[in-house]
Amino acid sequence: MSLLVPSLNVCPGSRCGLFWVLVVLLLGSSTRVAFSDSKYLVGLGTYDITGPAADVNMMGYAMMEQTTSGVHFRLRARSFIVAEPGKNRVLFVNLDACMASQIVTIKVLERLKARYGDLYTEKNVAISGIHTHAGPAGYLQYVVYTVTSLGFVRQSFDALVDGIEQSVIQAHDNLRPGSINVNAGEVMDAGINRSPSAYLNNPSEERSKYKYDVDKEMTLIKFVDDEWGPIGSFNWFATHGTSMTNTNSLISGDNKGAAARFMEDWFEQNNSASSESVESAGEGIPRRVSSIIPDVQSHHREHELLELAASFGSTPGKPATKTLSVAGRVRSALRKADKPGFVSAFCQSNCGDVSPNVLGAFCTDTGLPCDFNHSTCDGKNELCVARGPGYPDEFESTRIIGERQFRKAVELFNNATEELTGEIDYRHAYLDFSQLDVMVPKQGGGTEAVKTCPAAMGFAFAAGTTDGPGAFDFKQGDDKASK
Repeated sequence: MSLLVPSLNVCPGSRCGLFWVLVVLLLGSSTRVAFSDSKYLVGLGTYDITGPAADVNMMGYAMMEQTTSGVHFRLRARSFIVAEPGKNRVLFVNLDACMASQIVTIKVLERLKARYGDLYTEKNVAISGIHTHAGPAGYLQYVVYTVTSLGFVRQSFDALVDGIEQSVIQAHDNLRPGSINVNAGEVMDAGINRSPSAYLNNPSEERSKYKYDVDKEMTLIKFVDDEWGPIGSFNWFATHGTSMTNTNSLISGDNKGAAARFMEDWFEQNNSASSESVESAGEGIPRRVSSIIPDVQSHHREHELLELAASFGSTPGKPATKTLSVAGRVRSALRKADKPGFVSAFCQSNCGDVSPNVLGAFCTDTGLPCDFNHSTCDGKNELCVARGPGYPDEFESTRIIGERQFRKAVELFNNATEELTGEIDYRHAYLDFSQLDVMVPKQGGGTEAVKTCPAAMGFAFAAGTTDGPGAFDFKQGDDKASK
């Protein structure tokens, strides 16, 4: 079975593109070797990457006036290592951040090389962001991403690099014999197409290949320690981190960050009891995040919410196990303190035009649906804004979309019986997208070879999306300049 691991999601202005993928190949069924019942070593780790919580521009909506003024809930890096003893290994890091960045990855690899030599390199390491639009900006290396943050922000950068490094150290030190299972299913109510008119421009024969106009499949990987049982999971599912709007100023992992915390709390709270059903979560979403997020019936004023958010303290990070040294651990049924902490990541995949604001887009002045083709209201894009399921409470929308992903993940986790086997391998390639040969159809039949060109932003890009409308006098679908 082949697994595509998203590595670098670069999504300016809420438009998501996948720059490269690390391909983990678990090829065929191979003869299992005698190594504590498993041929793999698995190790998981997690650490805080929250960053500066005041007066720093947020990454995602590209709005200069959107700066941090507190914490909704803290952000984390979650690392997963799978290795064959004496052979290949892969490292996947998922960030509660808008996206990874090349400069962050370079610095992390430098630190890992100083610690572990050539064990972790650009070839076998993938770092991915969940695409929250509510984290600190200023940690990317390209001008287009740092314009609104007024340049590089050292505090944002250091928080990411330090947290990733610490999470990898934990995962490396926690390597233990274990196995990996996989499961997949559909999440029906956590994402819609925010540009349905654009989708309808695809040829009918192309659209007929797909059941929906967005990808609704969630694929989950479950990690099982030979001694302690399940120790973590991560999954891929496509929906934007835009439940929190462009008027929000609190640092947040948005719906995927919330889902990850829900699942980690669910496992820790239910592990000592029977937790084989999603219903064991009870009413029962774990409250670490949802106690911060108001219930639908409760409408906090802004100052009350800020005071509530400020009351939640946090250490920089906690170990994934009570004892990190492998040599120093003496594991037994009587040493429950040594049991690995559960780590769960909700990763981003082909989020493209998938919006978590599932009620659709409406005009803020009239309450009527926006223009279907251009997402405008009386010709203006600024008035067309999408609504989440908790509308008008964006914190409730974050909780609901996070809960819907969490519940599907628990179902897949509890029923993940297909075990991955075979050798571990990886592929990493750099492509120059400005020099690709492409075959395109010709009028009257046949095809012709053309080349791609350097990237450029069209007029419609400035219009943003219904999740976050852009600048004045632009609208989706524009292909000519204003006169």
